Amino acid sequence: MPSLQVTRRDFLHTTAGLAGATLLAPLAAAAAKPAKRTAVDQVSLGSTGLKLSRLGIGTGSNGGRVQFELGREAFNGLVRYAYDQGITYFDCAQGYRTFGWMGEAIRGLPREKLFLLSKIPGKPEDVLKAIDAHRKNFDTDYVDSLLIHCMVKEGWTDEWKRIMDAFDEAKEKKWIRAKGVSCHSLPALRAATASDWHEVHLVRVNPQAKHIDGPEQAVNKPGDDLAPVLAELGKMRAKRRGVIGMKIIGNGDFTSAEDRERSIRFAMSRRELDAIVIGCKSRAEIDEAIARVNSALA
Repeated sequence: MPSLQVTRRDFLHTTAGLAGATLLAPLAAAAAKPAKRTAVDQVSLGSTGLKLSRLGIGTGSNGGRVQFELGREAFNGLVRYAYDQGITYFDCAQGYRTFGWMGEAIRGLPREKLFLLSKIPGKPEDVLKAIDAHRKNFDTDYVDSLLIHCMVKEGWTDEWKRIMDAFDEAKEKKWIRAKGVSCHSLPALRAATASDWHEVHLVRVNPQAKHIDGPEQAVNKPGDDLAPVLAELGKMRAKRRGVIGMKIIGNGDFTSAEDRERSIRFAMSRRELDAIVIGCKSRAEIDEAIARVNSALA
């Protein structure tokens, strides 16, 4: 029969191994525990290779009137406050009344840490000049994501081909890093999803279906059925597009805390969304948005 004797060396080796495993167990458990997610995490935007804070601050509530009425100094302070809380994504547009203020608002902040999204309306005669005007307005070499603004027509991708080609040229020049669209109707949204041109989508979504994309091809004709919008979000995600949710507060209609909580929790539950943007006019609103996103992610 084989010997059952255990040498002192074997005993010490075995004991040391068990002790090491015991000490390492809590570390292994900690490593396996998912990292806590927050509103200000840097998240990936689809397959663009770009990063942005999960929560972005919109500068264009009601065309920017809400933020514009704060005055320039207060607006600058609001942008700086958001950045100090960890928000790096700022949502802008040429058509917002605050557009001309953004360059000053972000001056001195580390450009490489910011994610600037902007939008160009209509069909400018010289598209590259219009894109360059955005760079000059922000006092930057590039815009992180530039969108064609507020599409509503079913066949808009054909009608806007000249604009889209110019965006491609600007991307080759490294004036923009990612291109895309914001839509305001289901026909336009579906056309955007179907087109291979898009890298980023800004999509209206909330569980109350307030101010979301509807079947009529008009800006001010929102829908009341969320299912078709969610279907398009799923297709965008399957194509690895960058997807950002907007109208999370129902275009400002969600004046009750319950509605805001419901909508933010819904947005954080949707894996199709990389990030969301919420228009804010005060530090308290920024704080609330961060707190609600953090709570929803906990």
